[in-house]
Amino acid sequence: MFTLHVFHAQDGHSIEPDFGRLEALRTAQVRARVAGILQKRLFTEGADVKAGQALFQIDAATYQATVESAQATLARAEANLAQTSALVQRYEPLQAAKAISPQEYLNAQVAQRQAQADVAAAKAAVQTAGINLGYASVTAPISGRIGRALVTEGALVGQGEATQLALIQQVNPLYVNFTQSANDVIKLKKAMEAGTIKKLGNQAAAVRVVLDDGTEYPLQGKLLFSDLSVDPTSGQVSLRAELPNPQGLLLPGMYVRVRLE
Repeated sequence: MFTLHVFHAQDGHSIEPDFGRLEALRTAQVRARVAGILQKRLFTEGADVKAGQALFQIDAATYQATVESAQATLARAEANLAQTSALVQRYEPLQAAKAISPQEYLNAQVAQRQAQADVAAAKAAVQTAGINLGYASVTAPISGRIGRALVTEGALVGQGEATQLALIQQVNPLYVNFTQSANDVIKLKKAMEAGTIKKLGNQAAAVRVVLDDGTEYPLQGKLLFSDLSVDPTSGQVSLRAELPNPQGLLLPGMYVRVRLE
């Protein structure tokens, strides 16, 4: 656990926040979007992964066969469309010369439109089959640090629900969530306006983290004031700080305090 110093308002009274907790900037569950046997795990547990990187491979044989079947259906539909379109073109001058009945020409046009609809449906089926085939390769939705695999090779996944396979957390930077009384938040803002607290940019107050052994975390963070609201039952305000974490020293779930400079 990390121990952090308190910060002080301009009137000399200390404003001591409750213990806060580190939270990943972004968290994404890696899930199986199609059903099948999990064949391979393609990452090292605890490693950093990039968005779009392949993480798992689900048996794709069934989905490949579905793609090929849909492509064959599309080819038949396109052949039928070509045939009906040729018939309409042949009937057009005959109908103008009244060599065929209006009903025959109408029937040929209806058949052509049906063939066009069949081609459109077949193309959609090919696209759907291709999407499902792509889902057999499970990729990372975001960049970040991936935890342990939650399933093993040979497991049936995605059967009836999108099975969670792993969890990715973006840990650089990290959030620190904590609560503070509304009065102390007002004091803090006044201290910032008075210039007694160091700022980063126009709004953010500069913060530091001190480790258990008393050493100061070397990188400076900032206090965020977005979406502040007071809990009517406790009178507490939820605050959030943001800390850079390029080396991964800080981990989500750790408890912290914040010191403003």
